[in-house]
Amino acid sequence: MNAADVQRIAAFSDGAQGGNPAGVWIGAALPPEAEMQRVAQEIGYSETAFAAPFEDGWRVRYFSPEAEVPFCGHATIALGAALAARQGDGVYALALNEAGITVEGRREAGADGTLLVSAALQSPPTHSSPAPAPAVERALALFGYRQEDLDPRIPPALAHGGAPHLVLALRSRALLSAMRYELDAGRAFMRELGIVTVVLAWAETPTLFHTRNPFAAGGVYEDPATGAGTAALAGYLRDIGWPHGGGIDVVQGEDMGMRSRLHASIGPEQGGSIRVSGTARPL
Repeated sequence: MNAADVQRIAAFSDGAQGGNPAGVWIGAALPPEAEMQRVAQEIGYSETAFAAPFEDGWRVRYFSPEAEVPFCGHATIALGAALAARQGDGVYALALNEAGITVEGRREAGADGTLLVSAALQSPPTHSSPAPAPAVERALALFGYRQEDLDPRIPPALAHGGAPHLVLALRSRALLSAMRYELDAGRAFMRELGIVTVVLAWAETPTLFHTRNPFAAGGVYEDPATGAGTAALAGYLRDIGWPHGGGIDVVQGEDMGMRSRLHASIGPEQGGSIRVSGTARPL
């Protein structure tokens, strides 16, 4: 197996632009772990998904350039696009390391004739808890924020939607744009706290969020679209009784010049799966 065998797909695109690049490898059997890690590092995207037939679905593992992660939303959307192109439109069962989920892929032509795939994943169950005060203080220092920069309506939390994230809600779009941090310090912080990313969010309205997702734990400064982080955020909003009206739209990647759009459908069941959807385009 080598990098040439990996498909490159931008997930959660804004039409025929933007999105988060992911690698997708599909084969008869998963390669050895060291081989998957080597290829993910060679590809250099924040995530590469590896999939092989398993029972009535697919066995899937996700690797960043530095480590395996239990779940990755944008790579799952990219996998859904690849499976739709390979197997036809449909809903596919995925067996992850720690959960079973589904991804749906539907092919469609964009206005300019570009092939797009409308894809949706069902996240693992969600749960959240208040973030420990020392962790919040360290996060604020890392990003150069102060307590008064936080939105009191959405308290800092540890949120899980297949992978653990720290959620910090900010008072303004300007504060979100100003996010800066040192990669090595961020990597140490995230690994010590046991999280995959930090979800920095600003609520423009109750149902429209702008987010940024530092992913230093995986060796990536920032992701332009994060399905797992969006699932975790949506589950947390449900937990605190946020007036989401059944779903939220998320705009991410604007500050990177890679505008991405995600939609999270939020069911009424506490702790239930979140449906995260968007489009994908081949690179």
